[in-house]
Amino acid sequence: MNLSYPSYLKLYEEGELEKRVEEAYKLLGRCRVCPRECGVNRLKGEKGFCKVDAELMVSSFHSHFGEEPPISGYRGSGTIFFTHCSLRCLFCQNYPISHLGNGNQISPPQLSQMMLSLQKKGSHNINLVTPTHFTPQILFGLLLAVKKGLNIPLVYNSSGYEKVETLRLLEDVVDIYMPDMKYGDPEKSKEFSFAPDYFEAAKRAIKEMYRQVGNLKLNGEGIAQRGLLVRHLILPNKGAGTRKVFSFLKEEISPAIYLSIMSQYFPAYRAGEFKQLNRKITRQEYEEALHIASELGLKRGWRQG
Repeated sequence: MNLSYPSYLKLYEEGELEKRVEEAYKLLGRCRVCPRECGVNRLKGEKGFCKVDAELMVSSFHSHFGEEPPISGYRGSGTIFFTHCSLRCLFCQNYPISHLGNGNQISPPQLSQMMLSLQKKGSHNINLVTPTHFTPQILFGLLLAVKKGLNIPLVYNSSGYEKVETLRLLEDVVDIYMPDMKYGDPEKSKEFSFAPDYFEAAKRAIKEMYRQVGNLKLNGEGIAQRGLLVRHLILPNKGAGTRKVFSFLKEEISPAIYLSIMSQYFPAYRAGEFKQLNRKITRQEYEEALHIASELGLKRGWRQG
């Protein structure tokens, strides 16, 4: 396989990409895009848990240099930040976008122009941030962009709370999956993200992502071309269930998985209402997470401080 050749180009040439768009839009009639399966008719303006109908909402788009090194590289990652979220964590570090919906309504043609603009700036990839609830509309925007010459890898940067059936529509569309794996404890995911099924849903999703793209593959310049990179944000007071998360990744995905262990948590949004979340993590807590990864043999990845 030529790693410099984004997989979606072949789907476009075969006419399959257009079929995927049609299949994805069917999910919006009685919405079942994410594991919540709200069942609302977003095509008629109804809104479910994610608070959006069929109209795209974007907060911003730009070349981003703060992602993991293989994603940002030396020319930046072409990030597009979508508003609202299907998870909506109470400690969300980006709550003005995900909870308050700060952003602007755009059309799929406008989304395609954003993608092409980021490619023109020299971005290494198109990085879709919080894309889950807009998957059908993103596929449509991608189709339009490919028609006009888009040809750089696509990054799916999500919460990890995904539905396998939706992910299957993205097979050979997405080149790089970059999900969070936030929790290993259903009680914590229920309390802080209203999703008691988060860990089970994320396990199924990450298995599917790995089936599609495998371990992260880099080109000669160290830039990611295809594969899976999993992020894990350390929460105070062992709130993320780190050992359980890392054990799953090692035992059920791959010991060679690329893992980003993040230390930048701070008590944003409503975190101050919870004693367990109302402080930054300590150096000791972060070092403990690094020790767990090392003990399990998960040595490929980055420390994000």
